[in-house]
Amino acid sequence: GVGSLAGYASIFYQNTMASGVVPQISAILGPCAGGACYSPALTDFIFMVKEKSHMFITGPDVVKAVTHETVEKEELGGAYVHSSKSGVTHFVCDTEEETLMSIRELLSFLPSNNMEDAPSLPCSDDIRRETETLQTVIPDDPNVPYDMKDVIEPVVDNHYFFEVMSHFAKNVVVGFARLGGQSVGIVANQPAFLAGVLDIDASDKAARFIRFCDCFNIPLVTFEDVPGFLPGCQQEHDGIIRHGAKIVYAYA
Repeated sequence: GVGSLAGYASIFYQNTMASGVVPQISAILGPCAGGACYSPALTDFIFMVKEKSHMFITGPDVVKAVTHETVEKEELGGAYVHSSKSGVTHFVCDTEEETLMSIRELLSFLPSNNMEDAPSLPCSDDIRRETETLQTVIPDDPNVPYDMKDVIEPVVDNHYFFEVMSHFAKNVVVGFARLGGQSVGIVANQPAFLAGVLDIDASDKAARFIRFCDCFNIPLVTFEDVPGFLPGCQQEHDGIIRHGAKIVYAYA
């Protein structure tokens, strides 16, 4: 009824008012359906658990009644679907315990609010160390792909990169790391997937991450090796100009 809709509106309002002020993280540890999906969708990061978490606006029964499609809830809105196809969720974990530990790790990279600087921790890694593998990781032949994470990991503290949305839009890589103990955001093209070209999903993924780092004073490091935007009728018709503008706006 009207009361429940007003309750939704109140929650969404609080999400909106907190956006860009404090980091917001959602953990989906069971079913989340209907209007309840929009609160986590308004937060900065979503965690889901394999074969346990489900998100959908309309469940399998409604889908079958309206469209005559028969679909299981895992296929409709499971963790795999939302991490690799829709891009709704940022992290997928095997258990609830792993989810909570991953959230704790994510928080270690973030300030408590937008008035604080990004956290800095004591650094045990030698900031003057040389990394010989960087001399050979990029092939001489520009048509041969390579994994950009082989460039990122040797550069950052302790070779540790905390990747975000690792299963979605793999042609761009985003995540957190530390340099000299300082928390930083990483954005990189990924030549190992679609030659690192930018398409609609990659633009959305990178732009949202860049805006988050900008809101919370997290320095951004970009590793760039990109042939351009993906050409084709499908991309143009689906709005590559509109979506591509998001990444331009975020960097500007």
